Amino acid sequence: MHRVDVWRPSQKVAATAVLAATAIILSPISFPIGPTKVYPAQHMINGIGGVLLGPWYAMFIAFTAAIARNALGTGTVFAFPGGIPGAFLVGFIHRYIWRRDYAALTEPLGTAFGAIMSATLVGPLALQSGWIRTMLTPEAFLIAFLISSVPGSIIGFAILVMLRKGRIQ
Repeated sequence: MHRVDVWRPSQKVAATAVLAATAIILSPISFPIGPTKVYPAQHMINGIGGVLLGPWYAMFIAFTAAIARNALGTGTVFAFPGGIPGAFLVGFIHRYIWRRDYAALTEPLGTAFGAIMSATLVGPLALQSGWIRTMLTPEAFLIAFLISSVPGSIIGFAILVMLRKGRIQ
């Protein structure tokens, strides 16, 4: 099998489409916490995509899934700041700092940044525009997003380990 470093662009695009589709298909598996719908499968996909494809493809996967989830009613506006920073961080760390599958476990750090963005930037705008009816504190956003991202990143890491054992690089 191919190592990620030698994947052709068409292979990366195909893997991106499969991961984005997986995130969209699994999107009904979310649960509400205040105005958010936390979704561990997105964080799992972020970890896998960031390690296998890098930061830009992983961000595109998270962005595509957020658009689709909002269109399908299985997500909220918080899917954007909740998913994209974690995907970027995993990809960045794996690509430039630590070329190990353990980089998938850094996804909650990026999601924590997304939680703060949700509380300080997105939430007040969504409340003012009428997209949401209630608002959470920054701490509540952080707890809600970490409840989702910690198990999701662990599952993503476990899937990467299984893929490596199956010699899928």
